[in-house]
Amino acid sequence: MANLLFDALFAPLNGRTSAVLILPCDREIIGDAFHAQICRIANVLHLNGIQPGDRVAAQITKSPEALALYGACVALGVVFLPLNPAYTDSEVAYFLTDATPRLLVCDSARAATLAPEMPVLTLNSDGSGTLIDAAKTQPATFTPTPRQPDDLAALLYTSGTTGRSKGAMLSQDNLLSNAQTLARLWRFTSNDTLLHALPIFHTHGLFVATNVALLTHGTMIFLPNFHPDTILHHLPRATAMMGVPTFYTRLLDDPRFTKQAAAHMRLFISGSAPLLHDTHRAFEARTGQKILERYGMTETNMNTSNPYMGERRAGTVGHPLPGVEVKITENGETLPQGKTGMIEVRGPNVFKGYWNMPDKTAAELRPDGFFLPGDLGLFDADGYLHIVGRQKDLIISGGFNIYPKELELLLDATPGVAESAVIGLPHPDFGEAVFAVLTAVAGTRLDPDQVLKTLHASLARFKHPKAAVVVNELPRNAMGKVQKNVLRAEYGGWFG
Repeated sequence: MANLLFDALFAPLNGRTSAVLILPCDREIIGDAFHAQICRIANVLHLNGIQPGDRVAAQITKSPEALALYGACVALGVVFLPLNPAYTDSEVAYFLTDATPRLLVCDSARAATLAPEMPVLTLNSDGSGTLIDAAKTQPATFTPTPRQPDDLAALLYTSGTTGRSKGAMLSQDNLLSNAQTLARLWRFTSNDTLLHALPIFHTHGLFVATNVALLTHGTMIFLPNFHPDTILHHLPRATAMMGVPTFYTRLLDDPRFTKQAAAHMRLFISGSAPLLHDTHRAFEARTGQKILERYGMTETNMNTSNPYMGERRAGTVGHPLPGVEVKITENGETLPQGKTGMIEVRGPNVFKGYWNMPDKTAAELRPDGFFLPGDLGLFDADGYLHIVGRQKDLIISGGFNIYPKELELLLDATPGVAESAVIGLPHPDFGEAVFAVLTAVAGTRLDPDQVLKTLHASLARFKHPKAAVVVNELPRNAMGKVQKNVLRAEYGGWFG
């Protein structure tokens, strides 16, 4: 029995003498050296008692070593649990308690406070740490653990409808089948060099961008984050780029990003948040190229895509991927073309369910295999899918999922705040920005900026509201539920 994911993504690196990674300083890491690092780290995990099926949590900065840890987890057959480095200690504590990992890999500076009672290895942004120190003495070979296609490969947490994060269980086949489909559809080959500035704790950067590049034996310009100077420096060596809408708005703000600068690029892909019509049109006017927008989520990886050849239609996320079914329903019944309803998705990309949440799994994953992501959409006359809203009250800002309930609980506990409603508003840079509407306790004057500052120590920065207002009362329907749609309409133009 083989380890299909390792065999497809990482085994081909063994003996490869060309670069798999190009770093910001222009240093190259060849495939064979990267394969050896993966094997050494896998041996370290094995010596630390990590067994197939165990969870390994990683709250670490993006680096070649961090990516090698992912490969080592795949090789050993353990479940990789990447966590956003911006999460606070209290946020990480929830994930560690829920997922019960056998090991945490984190930055040295946080090791003592993040998990004082569990095994910890460290990995810093410069590649130092106890994990790498231990790997230096290990063999550069490792026999991958056999795995079944249905075995878990990763556990990724996403926002839950009660504010409690849910762990999406992704199998070997979920990840591999989706990467294979995307590689064919987007025509990636070993001749491609992918400009990679996405984080790798997220589906987009890890299971889409990285997996597709590795699967097709391509090269990645592996950048720690997005900065226009760095992007423009490396752009001449690239053939493709995957990013969130923010990447493209910031490039368009830079006069150095010209049609000539992008002329050699064959593909720009956008996802993780809606791409505004204006951005799509401005990018085409500047470069002569249309951004390819697609639709996916943590639980399914990618579901639809605009075509590689053919019209990339602004404001849509294209057609269902080969082998993936997408339908629009109302009360479980499929709606005709042009009607808005619930999006449902079924295919080999759809996850196995939520970790330790059988009730939530049963509510969102039908017995027939269709998953209900909570998005509302419609198919136009040409079969392009339009995302028109979300049933779930989820905010996607800069590609990150933010659930308002978590912020509202903290705001409501702030002295002087009677009640709060947190919404997402259109933002030219982030797609959506977090906005808080507050009411004050009777007789109290609230300073909205001071209220927002109380959240800073408790929440990762990407969750912080960009602005807040104080109102006399929140709009409610006849059942007493806050009408967030009314708030969105009233404040929709706040950010321009």
